[in-house]
Amino acid sequence: MLQIFIRFFSLGLVSFGGPAAHIGYFRQTFVQELQWLDDKHYGSLVALSQFMPGPGSSQVGFAIGYHRGGLLGAIAAFLGFTLPSFVLLFLLAVTSSQWLEYSLTQGIIHGLKLLAVVVVADAVLIMFKQFCQRKQAKLLMIASAVVMLLSPSMLGQFLLLLCAAIVGWVTLAASPEPISESISESGSEQAPVQLNFFWLSMFAGLLIASLVAIGLSQSSSINSLTELFSQFYQVGSMVFGGGHVVLPLLESSIGGAISNDQFLTGYALAQAVPGPMFALAAFLGAEIWIANPLMGALVGSLAIFLPGFLLMLVALKGWQGLSRRPHITGAIAGVNAAVVGFLLAALYNPIFNSAVLSPLDMALVVLGFGLFKVFKPNIFMLVAGFAMVGAATAGLGL
Repeated sequence: MLQIFIRFFSLGLVSFGGPAAHIGYFRQTFVQELQWLDDKHYGSLVALSQFMPGPGSSQVGFAIGYHRGGLLGAIAAFLGFTLPSFVLLFLLAVTSSQWLEYSLTQGIIHGLKLLAVVVVADAVLIMFKQFCQRKQAKLLMIASAVVMLLSPSMLGQFLLLLCAAIVGWVTLAASPEPISESISESGSEQAPVQLNFFWLSMFAGLLIASLVAIGLSQSSSINSLTELFSQFYQVGSMVFGGGHVVLPLLESSIGGAISNDQFLTGYALAQAVPGPMFALAAFLGAEIWIANPLMGALVGSLAIFLPGFLLMLVALKGWQGLSRRPHITGAIAGVNAAVVGFLLAALYNPIFNSAVLSPLDMALVVLGFGLFKVFKPNIFMLVAGFAMVGAATAGLGL
């Protein structure tokens, strides 16, 4: 267990670049260097993480830990990989009142908000190419974006995901989107499906309880740790695509409990630290539950990661059977198309609206996006560059 924890902790300290980069780091470490599993097995875990809602790269790490050391190994892998970003974002949250008031700090934060525009725009473009290849998927993406731009809400997102799954089940089943290309060619289309119903009942029970808790709430703010857990658990249950897709769901879920500036500051800071994007929950939980920030950070983080891990435990042994069902992969293709629309809507509001406040800001975004696509710099270089530009513009009073 200690070996698993140390290996993942060392990766959590240096894993900049988002889920795609994390998956590359995992393969280099656990497939090529340590040989804990082979490429075929690793590819199937990556495909399963795309199939399930939750934090994609963290789910892959969780599954590697499970393969190496069972449930305790999976927990050790999660704690090791997430701890560095959790600690950094928690400390930034509890000390924010001391450094946010300075103009230099505001400039740096503004620069990181501009970086968020660049990164999310790139994510929308990549996900559109990956998940919206067919006409039906494109139409689902457009419809989801339009609805969320006109009437953003958590309930609306849930209903859209449900409709997208039904449409995908019916129209995308014959030739679903390529979400499982890395899976072994072995096994028939009718391979048996073996699900762990204990973990499935736990996932469903917590989801129902969270829906009831939020339904009984009489306020848009979060007034108890139960409500805090419920809000973040619901978000974790619906985030297909991981990474940046968590942004629109979190914004609509907890928007009434935190200011827009606080929310985007947390998102910008999450870009600047290594580890999973879902660690943003540590910053937001601490900011929301100011009576005990550490408890808020712990509850928020546990709640947002838990659904994806429970579903991984449900399907780890039955993935080969599930992946061979065309209607199931079609439903997931529909959901993936819808979340591209969610992310497109979030790119406009709150990201673009809150970050681009002048022609200079727009010019910096265009320049940054162009340089990002042409030279493909390391994410750490991008963070440093936009932070320095933000500091410089603040110093010059621009």
